[in-house]
Amino acid sequence: MNILEVCCGGYEDALNASAAGAERIELNSALFLGGLTPTLSSLRLIKQNTNLKVICMVRPRGSGFCYSEVEFQEIQNSARMLLENGADGLSFGFLTKNAKIDLEKTRKIVELVHSYNREAVFHRAFDCSTAAMQNIYKLVDLKIDRLLTSGLHTTAFEGRRYLQQMQTVFGQQIEILAGSGINPANVLQIMNETGIKQVHASCTELISDQTAQGNQADFSYWPMQPKGSHEVVSEFKVEQLLSAINK
Repeated sequence: MNILEVCCGGYEDALNASAAGAERIELNSALFLGGLTPTLSSLRLIKQNTNLKVICMVRPRGSGFCYSEVEFQEIQNSARMLLENGADGLSFGFLTKNAKIDLEKTRKIVELVHSYNREAVFHRAFDCSTAAMQNIYKLVDLKIDRLLTSGLHTTAFEGRRYLQQMQTVFGQQIEILAGSGINPANVLQIMNETGIKQVHASCTELISDQTAQGNQADFSYWPMQPKGSHEVVSEFKVEQLLSAINK
């Protein structure tokens, strides 16, 4: 079965994803300003009111690597809080300063997640290339449950050779990050060519929002995004992509 996971910023996004037929979501705590509390509140609401499987993102802000052991300890504490409040798994992507996979920090988070019998998901903090493939193979030894990747430096459509390699390594544990050159018109072709049957997508649209919350959110998005606007999960876009991948 072809599976769609939708990246969500909060409770309302999760409702839209659920109504459109998504099977699971990644609750992206990086979208929030002010720490873990909004993520915990959203997680509880989602688990109480939907049947969605919820994977919560925990990873360093910015470029993907931890600047200190103190920061990593904070991430581990947040991870425990999420797991103890109903998260079905955690997604993460730890890098070293030279942009290689930080295998030691990854191992510690995987062990923590598995101690709760939950799913450990490596969310791309890199674009896969021939040089990166050597590190990717090492993730198998760490018992990563799933790997999310676009497959290359530009778009997943152009990088399907790398996706084919990774599918050979990970089997059904690998998932394509839609939004990196994938859309309803070509997603089925890419899935057929690579053998990958799972898709992770944002499925968002930009809406106007003049509330204080919307204005505050201006600081967490791209500089070119219009003031007083933010992204929400679109039921229509979820339905459109689901229809394409399940043909």
